[in-house]
Amino acid sequence: MEFGPDFLMLLAIIILALVFDYINGFHDAANAIATVVATKVMTPRVAVFFGAVFNFAGALMSTEVAATIGKGIVDSHAITMPIVLCALVGGITWNLLTWWWGLPSSSSHALIGSLLGATFFASNEGPKNIDWTVVMEKIIAPMFTSPVMGFVVGFLIMTGLIWLVFRVHLHKINQIFAKLQIISAMFMALSHGNNDAQKSMGIIALALLTFSKMPGVHFPEWFFPNTGEFHVPLWVIIACASMIALGTLSGGWKIIHTLGNKMLKLQPIHGFAAEATASSIILAASHLGIPLSTTHVITSSIMGVGATKRLSAVKWGIVSNILWAWVLTIPLTFLFSGMLMCVWSFVSR
Repeated sequence: MEFGPDFLMLLAIIILALVFDYINGFHDAANAIATVVATKVMTPRVAVFFGAVFNFAGALMSTEVAATIGKGIVDSHAITMPIVLCALVGGITWNLLTWWWGLPSSSSHALIGSLLGATFFASNEGPKNIDWTVVMEKIIAPMFTSPVMGFVVGFLIMTGLIWLVFRVHLHKINQIFAKLQIISAMFMALSHGNNDAQKSMGIIALALLTFSKMPGVHFPEWFFPNTGEFHVPLWVIIACASMIALGTLSGGWKIIHTLGNKMLKLQPIHGFAAEATASSIILAASHLGIPLSTTHVITSSIMGVGATKRLSAVKWGIVSNILWAWVLTIPLTFLFSGMLMCVWSFVSR
């Protein structure tokens, strides 16, 4: 196998996918640890290490979401290396912008919107290479239903907890739920790693599959099976798990501050309710192969928990900024990566 331009592009895609995973880690670190930091159950340094360990473990749990990204929403046989490259550049750009603004937007939707946009504008057949039914069922519908579920379930769980402990002294409640929140934070980090690391796994596996079909290419079996079928190799799983863990260790303090302090003043019981709600929804989605936005779910869970105090306890001005970022992520990344694809097509003629 020659190390020509196509191989160099494959190498660039793998590196960019791992960079995306790293950025996803520090961009979405808040998803796993914001509440446990805000309630002072853990110090920030301990929390990011805790989150990194369980993000890593979660990323090793399954590959159903990776399969949805790599072969579910687009026709893997029609995907080219430039499409994958433009998708990654689009996703990384949006993640860095929203991190800079301190907005907890969805890394998942940034990558998915970018992949759809690059595929759509790649050729005249682009729209036909997208499975719009899967996009609606596993991307668009959950984008709207998962935040509603997070809000409603968070509200109900918090209401139930209030009913259970209303006779208990506040100090005792904080002591109990400070311990329980460590467990809920563990599941939150596991669920985040399980769902989010798989997006990069799917992109790398898609690039490997595309490259493996080129004439004269024959990978070692451990690197990628030469079967012509979508597959996520073990080294890809470990590499993505490691990068999302390293990214989590880097923090993402602006978004942690937004989720943990700006939206709502949290106590350990609120943090436990929000994390228990979000992790349950995310783990169920991962099992079904749905690339859910962990950001959407934990944010809406915090809103639902906060609404049990009173609706005014949630700072709706901050929430509206977050909602705009949610709504705009897929359309803007779709257009941006599509524009990159058009530029690539023009330049490479």
